[in-house]
Amino acid sequence: MPFWDDPDYPRGGPIRVDNGIRARSRRGDIGSTWWSRRFLDVLESLELGGRLNRGRAYARSGQVLSLEVSAGAVSAVVQGSRPRPYRVRIALAVIRAKQWERIERALADQVIFSAKLLAGELPEDLESVFAGLRVALFPTSADELSMTCSCPDHAEPCKHAAAALYLLAEAFDSDPFLVLAWRGRDRAALLSSLRLMSTVDKSRPHRSPMDELRAPRRELADCVDGYFNCQGRVTRLERQPAEIVVPDAVLLERDPLPVELRGTAVVDLLRPAYLAMAGEVTPPD
Repeated sequence: MPFWDDPDYPRGGPIRVDNGIRARSRRGDIGSTWWSRRFLDVLESLELGGRLNRGRAYARSGQVLSLEVSAGAVSAVVQGSRPRPYRVRIALAVIRAKQWERIERALADQVIFSAKLLAGELPEDLESVFAGLRVALFPTSADELSMTCSCPDHAEPCKHAAAALYLLAEAFDSDPFLVLAWRGRDRAALLSSLRLMSTVDKSRPHRSPMDELRAPRRELADCVDGYFNCQGRVTRLERQPAEIVVPDAVLLERDPLPVELRGTAVVDLLRPAYLAMAGEVTPPD
């Protein structure tokens, strides 16, 4: 029996709640950043039906009680017309680990991308990096999304799932790394990989372990005074907007200092100090 012929199916509007998550946008478009608008533009271009409009109204009236994002899935609880709220799940395939390795390498090779990501922003050309590796950052068809809801309406998406999608876009505004977390890479893992990869100068020829052993070592006192002097080149990071601040950028951009203290490279000893001064890590006692 179709749900609209079910005599027990509620005919009134949704039960109003006071503790729901309300969309910040009260009218017009939802989403204020390029990445949230891009996500919604993709959804609205997929011709998913008029339920998107009803879902937008649900999102603005606070019918969504909770929203959680994890790798490959968004889970939400939405209050509808029945006393028991509905449970929504929106699944999207995660990007495979090998693909993420290539993506991270491509991002690390472009200083502007690394700088913006380390500053908490998504670069506007980020999609092109994914596309160049034949990976889609956002879903490209309705078939890529698997949407389920415990309500009687079996359409995809129902208004409850649509409400969750609109609030997901606003969550992307607040935390752009949720876009990547949904695809399988959380903020901590991504930034850790970018910092690690950025310490390797890709323009230098490969050196074997024996080459490193033969390389002359200098005492710290002999070279630290001139380490931060300009060496006659302008780095790509120096051409970036002033608001992008990467505390350890000088360590990422310059050639590694060929000095070790008790077997540890000086650059690795300096990095925690730079991050601590910027408040990103807690200095050791």
